[in-house]
Amino acid sequence: MISVQRSVAHPWMCDVLGHLTTRFYVGMFDDASYHLLHAVFGWTGASDDAGKTAWVDARHLIEYQAEVTAGDLLEIHACLTRVGTKSITVYYEMTNFGNNEKAATMEVIYVLFDLEKRKGLALTDELREKASKHLVRDTTQVVTGQ
Repeated sequence: MISVQRSVAHPWMCDVLGHLTTRFYVGMFDDASYHLLHAVFGWTGASDDAGKTAWVDARHLIEYQAEVTAGDLLEIHACLTRVGTKSITVYYEMTNFGNNEKAATMEVIYVLFDLEKRKGLALTDELREKASKHLVRDTTQVVTGQ
């Protein structure tokens, strides 16, 4: 898996129950996606000068597994679990450094998208080759940080 983000759970990110609120989990995973897409494809939000293609989120599945409270140090690792015709599926795992506990996971489907035609694009052979280098089929066997 690739390390794609490190964060701190600040007090202002916590809800009335005292733990990290959903909007900040999503924000951390979203920031991590930019690092993952760069690590795999060399893509950045500014890399398409013509502004014609991008990776768009089609589906999110988040599982909250342990509470995160103010001051917790977090790291997110990611890998690809599927390469489709027009999409990739990415598995993210958020770990709490303080107790080495898995805090949350998220599975996302990203579609390569034509911003002018407003529809998905087929992955090129080059993109498929790059993606295959980061493919992990069984995330239950993954050791974070490896």
